[in-house]
Amino acid sequence: MTDASRLQALHQLRAALLQCRACPAMQPPPVSGLAVLSPVVLVGQAPGAKEPVVGKPFAWTAGKTLFRWFQDAAGISEGDFRSKIYMAAVCRCFPGKLPQGGDRVPDGGEIARCGTWMEKEFSLLQPRLVLPVGKLAIARFLPPAPLIEQVGQIFSTTAFGVSCDIIPLPHPSGASPWHRMEPGLTLLRRALDLTRTHPAFQQAMRLP
Repeated sequence: MTDASRLQALHQLRAALLQCRACPAMQPPPVSGLAVLSPVVLVGQAPGAKEPVVGKPFAWTAGKTLFRWFQDAAGISEGDFRSKIYMAAVCRCFPGKLPQGGDRVPDGGEIARCGTWMEKEFSLLQPRLVLPVGKLAIARFLPPAPLIEQVGQIFSTTAFGVSCDIIPLPHPSGASPWHRMEPGLTLLRRALDLTRTHPAFQQAMRLP
């Protein structure tokens, strides 16, 4: 398949994803990044309440922190990041709020159903580097473990039938102090350095 046909297929897949209404408890519309043929895929957890309104992932407070990480570590702006890195998520719709406050965690069925979209994306993109952000996203690719044992390291695995490297990142939520205090601060810096120097990331940075 040529790059042109892959890109066309990716645009069609994204259009179909945005029409998905497979999970009754989720709050549509789904949110997706741009259709970009990148060797790097960033995988978030699920959009918050603001992202469906804006129509793009990481569009609010956590996103400002995430993009500042990459600006400081790799000199890449938010706009360039969005146009060069494919942005996916464990679930693409806002899960809704819990009665006691906070966002609901997607259940296993919702994660599995939404995973069919990521499986198709991986089939088209054949990514060589995956950046899962937050514990829920990391758990889609690696066995359960504390963040201290995952962030700051690189793992080789097979995800959705594709051989790739995994560099886990903590969630940039303002509610979590993990990435703002030691050892999280140092481990985050190490993870970003591993990302910046990875051949797939460097290739992505050369995309037009």
